Amino acid sequence: MAFELPTLPYAKDALAPTISAETLDFHYGKHHKAYVDKTNGFVTDKGLEGKKLSEVIKHAKESGDKALFNNAAQIWNHSFYWFGLTPDSKEPTGKLAEMIEKSFGSKEALVEKLIAEATGHFSNGWGWLVLDGDEIKVTSLHDADTPVVYDYKPLLTI
Repeated sequence: MAFELPTLPYAKDALAPTISAETLDFHYGKHHKAYVDKTNGFVTDKGLEGKKLSEVIKHAKESGDKALFNNAAQIWNHSFYWFGLTPDSKEPTGKLAEMIEKSFGSKEALVEKLIAEATGHFSNGWGWLVLDGDEIKVTSLHDADTPVVYDYKPLLTI
């Protein structure tokens, strides 16, 4: 079965004014869709039909297939990103709130660190809040690189 552009869990204008409907439509409807279409073409050409997206990503990374990796990983990264957004403001609770307090001192300090990480590296990429073992940390990955190929459990990305 071919990969599909996931249906967003909110209306395209639900994140305004932070993300306008026009911006969301451009990045989701054009860029994300292009990653899906290109990956499906590569998967067919390379005989990888029936594989999970994470399997395709890992295969591409291990085999050095940059075109397949970049497109497949961006499907995953973008899907994770869109589903991490909500029009409703929510505060961390429970164990996550405790881990944030322990690792960063406060939610505000975490947000500052995540923004600094995401904007402080050269070129394209993603800022990530990840679970690394039993510790949460902020890191960045360049271009299409993704936690899927590492031992990180992603919690949030920007």
